[in-house]
Amino acid sequence: MSLRLIARDLYRRQQEVDRLEKELSGALPAQRDPLKRRLARAKAEREAMRRILDGRLDR
Repeated sequence: MSLRLIARDLYRRQQEVDRLEKELSGALPAQRDPLKRRLARAKAEREAMRRILDGRLDR
């Protein structure tokens, strides 16, 4: 995967995290648990992409 594609994917994942955080802040209590799980998954995916990008930049 090229650096450009990795960076683009990282950007998309960051946008998803931002969107979920905003959604969570205005969510009803009954909606919070599923949103928290989705947010945790999105953050994990974002961090994985960040580690991949950092690894590619270290070369």
